[in-house]
Amino acid sequence: MAFLGFITGAILLLLLLAVIGFLLCFGYIYYIHTKFDHIPGPPRDSFFLGHSPTLMKLIRNNMIIYDPFFDWVEKYGPVIRLNAVHKVMIFIISPEGVKEFLMSPKYTKDDFYDQLQNMFGMRTLGRGLLTDRDYDHWHKQRRIFDPAFSKTYLIGSMGPFNEKAEDLMEKLAQKADGKSEVVMHNLFSRVTLDIIAKVAFGIELNAVFDDQTPFPQNVSMIMKGMVEIRDPLSVFYPSKQPFIRELKKHVRHLRETGKECIEQRMKAIREGDNIPTDILTMILKGAEQEESCTLEDLIDQFVTFFIAGQETTANHIAFTVMELGRHPDILARVQAEVDEVIGSKRDIEYEDLGKLKYLNQVLKETLRVYPTVPGTSRALEEETIIEGVRIPAGSNLMFNTYIMCRMEKYFKDPFVFNPDRFHPDAPKPGFSYFPFSLGPRTCIGQVFSQLEAKVIIAKLLQRFEYELVEGQSFKLLDTGTLRPLDGVISRLRPRAEHKASKK
Repeated sequence: MAFLGFITGAILLLLLLAVIGFLLCFGYIYYIHTKFDHIPGPPRDSFFLGHSPTLMKLIRNNMIIYDPFFDWVEKYGPVIRLNAVHKVMIFIISPEGVKEFLMSPKYTKDDFYDQLQNMFGMRTLGRGLLTDRDYDHWHKQRRIFDPAFSKTYLIGSMGPFNEKAEDLMEKLAQKADGKSEVVMHNLFSRVTLDIIAKVAFGIELNAVFDDQTPFPQNVSMIMKGMVEIRDPLSVFYPSKQPFIRELKKHVRHLRETGKECIEQRMKAIREGDNIPTDILTMILKGAEQEESCTLEDLIDQFVTFFIAGQETTANHIAFTVMELGRHPDILARVQAEVDEVIGSKRDIEYEDLGKLKYLNQVLKETLRVYPTVPGTSRALEEETIIEGVRIPAGSNLMFNTYIMCRMEKYFKDPFVFNPDRFHPDAPKPGFSYFPFSLGPRTCIGQVFSQLEAKVIIAKLLQRFEYELVEGQSFKLLDTGTLRPLDGVISRLRPRAEHKASKK
């Protein structure tokens, strides 16, 4: 009897604890609702889950979660609240808000970046330049890296840019029979990997020709992980465990590669070898100025630059090629400019890129319609008012150029691809176009990325005619960044003018 009494008491205690836990959870979520429910937003799917079911359904169906916002902004205004269990996200679709929060250093990145530092419990980007939330520490690191992105260094990088782009042209020439279907995004991902590895770290990957290299899959899996962590409960789903194990394998491989690369450069420095003034050297220089810097911190920077320097540029080039293929008149105009500026030269010079003015407009317009990084976020420590809406302290603020650049309010005929929006004499959009972010935390690699894209696209248009294979959806895929869902499948053939110039 005593034993049964003990069991009964234990069960009752567990039930009591469960009830208390439920009441605490209920009470906390109710508190969150009362704190934020004065902010407009669409109806929640449920009291506890908030809008999570709607957002997760969009992700599972490979839809862009930002698309519903157009209707929500029109209905509820430029400041919108979304609930995800106990978290609240405040989307600010307002130039006033963008200017206030992105242009000032006093607003740090929000705690979403903590999840990128350690994905599913494994150190991934760590305290790299992208994810570091400590502004003072970030600013010190940013100053150290700036020389690796200076004009002098970029001019010196034109050799590797040309060399790796030529590898891509050779690969494309093997398929340029007018019949073979080429997934252009796949090859752009490989050539941008080769370029960042060579220019930033002195590594020869040869990804364009090596189909077995694991690095494209390393990057792809980490990007998929960035989508999965949006669901805070995904780590508990049994169905997600195989993916999480696979993700950790790829993170481990990339970090081990970074460790090996860093240790080899350290050895070269100790032995007095000549070393390049590249990003890797800047990483080690930064370590000298920070006593607490560990090897893992150095690897964080390696992984950050390796991924950020490849993924977004490959996507940007792919979207550009896609839109040129859909607009023959714009393609002809760009190709004519390339013929005039580059002619039949094999090696493109730094000065040539500045003369490709219309191509530059095309690249900017592509980022307006398809910003590869659709937005960013900030943490709000003190209560403030934006667009007449009181935003409580402790809020996570989201800013989205994808949404703003597709709104008639900011861009006339926003779904029309029109590079003349970015003509030097055209009026410039104010705080609605920020594909590389804005303010002090603007992307350090944006000039690098644009030069790389120009070299690759100029060579492509110099050498080949192409057409998009019919039946593609031209939809977008959200993999942490935005990329073309179908991969920009094309048929290529050599340009007659280029063949003639080679004879």
